[in-house]
Amino acid sequence: MNIIIIGAGDIGFNLAKMLSFEKHDITLIALDTKKYSRALNVLDANVIFGSGTSFALLEQAGIRDADLVVSVTNIDEVNMLAAIIAKEYGVPKTVARVKNMEFLQSDSPISQKRMNIDMLIHPESIAAQNTVSLLKQAAATDFIEFADGKIILMGIHLDESLKIFNIPLSEIVQQNLGFTFRIIAIHRKEKTTIPGGDDVLLPNDRIFVIVAKENEQDIVRLTGKENTKIEDVMILGGGYIGYSIARELEQSYNVKIIESNIRRSYNLAEKLKKSLVLKGDGLDLSLLASEGINEMDAFIAVTGDDETNIVSCLMAKHLNVSKIISLINKTEYWPIIPTIGIDAYVSKQLLAVNRILKFIRRGLIVNVASIPGIAAEVIELIPHENSKITKQPLYEITFPHDAIIGAVMRKNQVFIPDGNTHIQVGDKVVVFALPSDIYEVEKIFK
Repeated sequence: MNIIIIGAGDIGFNLAKMLSFEKHDITLIALDTKKYSRALNVLDANVIFGSGTSFALLEQAGIRDADLVVSVTNIDEVNMLAAIIAKEYGVPKTVARVKNMEFLQSDSPISQKRMNIDMLIHPESIAAQNTVSLLKQAAATDFIEFADGKIILMGIHLDESLKIFNIPLSEIVQQNLGFTFRIIAIHRKEKTTIPGGDDVLLPNDRIFVIVAKENEQDIVRLTGKENTKIEDVMILGGGYIGYSIARELEQSYNVKIIESNIRRSYNLAEKLKKSLVLKGDGLDLSLLASEGINEMDAFIAVTGDDETNIVSCLMAKHLNVSKIISLINKTEYWPIIPTIGIDAYVSKQLLAVNRILKFIRRGLIVNVASIPGIAAEVIELIPHENSKITKQPLYEITFPHDAIIGAVMRKNQVFIPDGNTHIQVGDKVVVFALPSDIYEVEKIFK
């Protein structure tokens, strides 16, 4: 595909990086000089400096032959105008990022349908939804659903003193556990590997496990992560993400939300029905102590400042709060977050990239997810009648080295495949792959 991406921030940069691995022809337009230089030096893409709403620049970028235009700058009006211009040039598909929720309302005078934009994406909404999902699965550092929720991918940080340490994975799987699962990746010392049967688990590993939804709690028990019951939740940050999380959680949890801006605090108090709104500084330990942070079951930091989120989460960790979730937007922080004691984190940029990738790949690929801090993707595919993977048992198919099939759902039944498994047309297949092999995986399923 010929794809034009407007905006070289974290969303545009990472989207271009992932799509370039898959042999698409990518043109990235950047207006910021630093972002332009970074993209020019790092990406395997055509990088152009200038405005994404310039007709001359868009023609230079090849808009007349483009299959897709994605505009993800920080300015709503630029993104929507770029998408509208692309349609006038005959581009089949357009995506625009927006911050203003009014543009997402169907009755808005300037709605997605009226502007003829194929997809509007609101990263803050996606981040809020993902945070709520992580909170509800307290054992996981990552939690993603596939196959209509029947297959679960869980990321779990392994603490010390587990019985499954230093035992080959093949022996763990052969134990009479009463359920099946697959460890599709191990993240150890900032390196991600797809393990074989002889590999072993070690303390402080972060593992990624594929399992049927019905066996979710079995994995929790196996990894020594008996779910702590969560009742009391403290949220730092009353922006759109914090407000959305509080609104969702206050129906079932006791919620306290801290916001430093006085006007926003009053606004939150008016809109939230059950949550307790506190005006104050989330880095004020005396405030946190007086509001009972040490009695909280969970602490969620979603301010617009990564450093504030990290420091406040570490303070909560020091006070033995069971579940800690932080919003982290700077990509350079992703590799170190698990090593400093933060249980789970979300990135609205990466979640937005995932959502756009899912839109781009509709058809063969029905779902796609990237994991913060992990250079890999988890994709859900449905093979068609002429797919190579349906022609032979798996042991006869040369599958890419840095990819692994985690689970299959066939007619609502989930199972973990082995070498004798014969993938059938219509199966929902969940595959974990490092970037270098994503293109090869897609070829086998096409």
